[in-house]
Amino acid sequence: MSNKVEKLKTKVLEAQQNSDIASLYVLEQQAHDIFDENTIAGFYANILDLALERLTDTLEAHRVMDMNEVQDFATLRALYEYAIEHYSAGQIADASTLFEVLSGLSSDEKFSSALKFHWIASKENISLDDFIDNIADIDATHNAGTFYISCFNKEAQKLLDKSQNDGE
Repeated sequence: MSNKVEKLKTKVLEAQQNSDIASLYVLEQQAHDIFDENTIAGFYANILDLALERLTDTLEAHRVMDMNEVQDFATLRALYEYAIEHYSAGQIADASTLFEVLSGLSSDEKFSSALKFHWIASKENISLDDFIDNIADIDATHNAGTFYISCFNKEAQKLLDKSQNDGE
């Protein structure tokens, strides 16, 4: 094994031992450049394990996550990616549950509001492709620079209105 691989594995192991999700994300590009596909899968599995651990700790502590705190930010990103992975794989009910939890997990109102749209769309059994094509505004999201779909078109408001009317 090359020296580069050994050095990166050491850095990754250290970040894992410190439950440092943010550092793992910093190492992400290097991991893609150096590691094979199986090692990359393990890399992301470790991020997810740490994020789920932090989720449990957060829920048990009855607190919300702060997007300005680097580990909370990285945890929310990892859990969001996990939910999108489920959504993409057609596991819409699982994604919906994750979006619901995430919408209440952060003190950031923009994030919570955006995740409510994700949750309602998945609850209505709208596929990820349809969500992206018909509800999300991907260009505006890209310009906003968020790690999550944060901008939506007029259809999103109609979906929200319909959801609120159904709940009455």
